Amino acid sequence: MSGHSKWHGIKHKKAKVDAARGRIFTRLIREITIAAKTGGGDPDGNPRLRTAIQAAKGANMPSDNIERAIKKGTGELPGVIYEELTYEGYGPGGVAVMVMVTTDNKNRTAAEIRKLFAKHGSNLGESGCVGWMFEKKGIIQVEAKGVDEEALLSAALEAGADDMRQEEGTFEILTAPREKEFEAVRAAVARRKFPIASAEITMVPQSTVKLDGKPAEQMLRLMEELEDHDDVQSVYANFDIPESVMVAVTG
Repeated sequence: MSGHSKWHGIKHKKAKVDAARGRIFTRLIREITIAAKTGGGDPDGNPRLRTAIQAAKGANMPSDNIERAIKKGTGELPGVIYEELTYEGYGPGGVAVMVMVTTDNKNRTAAEIRKLFAKHGSNLGESGCVGWMFEKKGIIQVEAKGVDEEALLSAALEAGADDMRQEEGTFEILTAPREKEFEAVRAAVARRKFPIASAEITMVPQSTVKLDGKPAEQMLRLMEELEDHDDVQSVYANFDIPESVMVAVTG
C-alpha cells in the first residue's frame, strides 16, 4: 500500500493550499449536499453528512456555507441536482484508475474525463473494468512523531478498527468502510488527543504497479489534472512511484 500512502500524504499537504484558494470548497459543498439529500439533514442520524461536515470544518469552511449546502440537499433551498458517477480506466503502464464525480451534466463530464485520460497516454474503460482491484476502507492517518504506538493501537482496536500499520512517518488505522464504524474509530482517536493528519473513507488497491521515469510523470500529471477538475470528488489508482519522483513532479 506504499504507493497509495505516499500519494495520500502529498495530497493532504496539497489540500491545505487548495483550501486556501477555495478550490476544495466546491467538492465539500457537493458532498454535503448529496449526503443531506440521501440521508437527511440531521448529522446525528446521518454519518455520511457528519463526516462531510467535519471535513468542511477542517478546511475552515464558514458555517453559513455548510448550512446552505445542507438545506439545498434537503430541498429547503433551491439548488442544482447532482449525480454521483464512477469512471474507470487504465493509466500509463496499465495502472488501474477510478474517478468519482458529482455532476449536473454527465455527458459533459464524461467527455472531459475521457479527454484528460487521452492527453496523458491513458484510456477510459468500461464500468467495472478495474473496480475489482480496489477495496473500500476507512483510513485514519496519525502523525507518528511522539505517539505511543501501543496506546494508539489499543484505542483504535477498542473502537472497532480492523488493523493499524506504520507508513512514512504516520500510523494508518484501517476501519470498515461504513460511515458509522469509521466515525466511531475517528472519534475515539480524537478523544485521546492523537494528532490526526487525515481521515477518510477511500478505495485501497489490492496490488500495485511500479512506475518510474516518463510513465511515472505521466501518471502523476493525470492524477493532478483529474483532481483539479471541478466535478471530480476523488481519484484512486494502484501505482507505486518513488516518493522523490512524486515530490519532484507535484511540488
